[in-house]
Amino acid sequence: MNQTETKETSNVFPTSDPMPSFFLGHGSPMNAIEENEFVDGIRDLTKQIPKPKAILCISAHWVTDGTFVTAMENPPTIHDFGGFPKTLFDVQYPAPGSPELAKLVQSVVKSQNVKLDFEWGLDHGAWSVIKHIYPQADVPVVQLSMDYKSSPEQHFQLAKELAPLRTQGILIIASGNIVHNLRMVAWDRLNEVYGFDWALDVNQKIKDWISKEDYQSLIQIRNHGKEFEWAIPTAEHYLPLLYTLGTKLNSDTVSFFNDKPVAGALTMTSVQLDSQLN
Repeated sequence: MNQTETKETSNVFPTSDPMPSFFLGHGSPMNAIEENEFVDGIRDLTKQIPKPKAILCISAHWVTDGTFVTAMENPPTIHDFGGFPKTLFDVQYPAPGSPELAKLVQSVVKSQNVKLDFEWGLDHGAWSVIKHIYPQADVPVVQLSMDYKSSPEQHFQLAKELAPLRTQGILIIASGNIVHNLRMVAWDRLNEVYGFDWALDVNQKIKDWISKEDYQSLIQIRNHGKEFEWAIPTAEHYLPLLYTLGTKLNSDTVSFFNDKPVAGALTMTSVQLDSQLN
């Protein structure tokens, strides 16, 4: 970004009090159109936070070779799932994009070469939760992809570089699930608050590490034994949590909400970092 672009971006995103940073457990895509306690928990965020200039979202559902940021004016709504009712495929979330924010992300990330993307849009990891916070789709949304070749340490470092955006009116939302094993889901209990013992144990240990700021244990998630292999068989739904934690400011209070399991092998636990809660 050249000097002129830097000045223009600073005008669009002036310095502000820190915006919160969230990790949201998104669960089933059906949460986009159903009413339940988890949807209520996300919707309640609207009452707690000021309206941002824009949203930067890191979703479990955009994993790429390299790191990309959406830079189009009008990102399409992506229905990246199958086997759900037509009413879910009919949902559109026409939030504008923000090429200015995309370029700002490029400028603040030094550890990786972030490329502009003009093809992706908003996947369900993004729009299925953001639509409950800003149902009018009147806040620009930009998505940042996760490079599948990067280590957890590298993802966490990139997240640290995003932290200053919070003081420029940018709301950072990472979307995934702490415990996410679809192969072990109890499908007959899909709509029940229910967790297998190992899922509850892993979820609690991760919460404890978050509260203690034990980031090394959270980063080295593959070093903790069989229960963690069951709870996190693949990384894509867990890594967004590291993006939220990497954006933590010294002034932040950490809190949890929607902290319940569903269908045995999923947890909806969500994390809020917020300097205004002190």
